Amino acid sequence: MHQFLRAVGFSNIENKKQVRDLLNDVIINPNRKEFIETGRDSILVEYSKNYCNTCGITLRGEYDETNNLTLDFYYPFVQGDEVSTSEEISIERHADKESFAGMCEDYRLGATLIYYVQNGMSVMKQMNEIDDGRIKASTYLSALSLGGTIMLPIKKDPKQKELLQKASADRSKRIIAAKNGDEEAIEQLTLEDIDTYSAVSKRLLKDDVFSLVDSFFMPNGVECDHYSILAEIADFRLEVNSLSSEKVYAFNLNCNGLPLTVCINEKDLLGEPEIGRRFKGNIWLQGEIRV
Repeated sequence: MHQFLRAVGFSNIENKKQVRDLLNDVIINPNRKEFIETGRDSILVEYSKNYCNTCGITLRGEYDETNNLTLDFYYPFVQGDEVSTSEEISIERHADKESFAGMCEDYRLGATLIYYVQNGMSVMKQMNEIDDGRIKASTYLSALSLGGTIMLPIKKDPKQKELLQKASADRSKRIIAAKNGDEEAIEQLTLEDIDTYSAVSKRLLKDDVFSLVDSFFMPNGVECDHYSILAEIADFRLEVNSLSSEKVYAFNLNCNGLPLTVCINEKDLLGEPEIGRRFKGNIWLQGEIRV
């Protein structure tokens, strides 16, 4: 049983029979389906169904020559609302199944993002055209969460917001320059990090860490596509799962300029969401690649 089923409104699923019934519903009433002929007397098929406006379930299987379907795997998904990054993407197939991981550099976060590719069938169709597993495309990032907390924002006036945005843009440029071997940019980034560490260390003696840290995006656990985040709520909506009638929140977040859609069950959210407040939680990062 997939642990993130509850994030899309299926916290009441407790046994394999309920999972089978749910997957049969996806097969019988899909919103989207794709096929690929494998050339070995079988056809790969992918069915997807939305149980909310934003999220749902996708399953992958294979039809043999007698038209029998063998289920390979399934996963819950949430659709991203806007382009998160347009950087070059590296795509690698998972070792145990016909699914893919995407990886790209994001200079706003100063980190490498690794995510589960949602539209794996589309990627499979284009693999022959992808040179060395790298492609230039737009990625719509999204994520599922099993637990989150709503936090108050850090108070900033318009002038402070403008200065922070400028500083973030300048830092992104220096990171790009440093990656290209600019020694001056590398030195500036090192000094900035030292100054930041010193300033934060002093203020932590009397201030709470979340009054100093506006946002963060960092790996969590041993799985490479799981992260801990703290991000500003740009918009949100409360949706109802059409089958289970459970309520789920879909948040449009802004993490240091990176837009991201996160879905979480209402039962797993602590606090009252409002635009401008912050969402803190652990997520499973996904992405839809559009060439």
